[in-house]
Amino acid sequence: MANFSAATAVVPRATAGEFDVDLDPQWALEDKPNGGYLLAVLGRAAAALSGHPHLTAISGSFVQSPKPGPAVITAELLRAGRGATQLRARLTQDGLPRVEALVTQGVLEDAEPWWSGTAPVDLPPLPDCPRSSTEAPGGAFRIHLLDVIEQRLDPVSGGFRHGEPTGRGVITGWLRLADGTDWDPLSLVVAVDAMPPIGYDLGAPGWAPTVQLSAYVRRLPAPGPIRIRVAATDVGGGQIDHAVHAWDSKDRLVVQATQICALRLPASH
Repeated sequence: MANFSAATAVVPRATAGEFDVDLDPQWALEDKPNGGYLLAVLGRAAAALSGHPHLTAISGSFVQSPKPGPAVITAELLRAGRGATQLRARLTQDGLPRVEALVTQGVLEDAEPWWSGTAPVDLPPLPDCPRSSTEAPGGAFRIHLLDVIEQRLDPVSGGFRHGEPTGRGVITGWLRLADGTDWDPLSLVVAVDAMPPIGYDLGAPGWAPTVQLSAYVRRLPAPGPIRIRVAATDVGGGQIDHAVHAWDSKDRLVVQATQICALRLPASH
């Protein structure tokens, strides 16, 4: 099992701002690397050009899914300010652009919010939420990512696994890294893309490839698993959105994200 640090390691090339990376096959769905994982790899490379220690925001467009294996990252410094550094990063494979991202680096605190309009999602205790299988419902494909991320869904919102979707367009659960490593600002970018596609809870199961994903890390996470809620707002035109919020063991919002995915709707729709 490749831990997160090893799976996102980048090696600088002789040319400034260029890095080699070996995309890990475990951080993937079948042979397609997870979108959050790809953004974390880009964030790792961008951080090497920044004087600020923490990823605070990243927004990526997914042009074409790469395969596990060698790829190249090119990172560019856009602006180095007092409070934040802005950068651009691109992942290419076989000479073709695969993912492009804008990255902001800053300094995060381990502190309570001054004000918050969100409350942590209410979940059964972690042991009462069964761990998700690496096989997608119906055995349609293998989710290798669930070997390295322990996903435990609320039994109610995970009813789609037994043919009982709620139709609410909401999936909630617990997430932690399977090797026991605590979450950090970079790995949280994987967490926001580690839950099942919301289409499963709406009776539209299947792979939902990411078109665009923006994530915002709000503070340094406390040790322990995170609670996460993914909800859809609108479905149509072959697309679905995922609005994601996650809270740490101190009940603080640590990361949020918005994602647009392609979705093949059932014929009755």
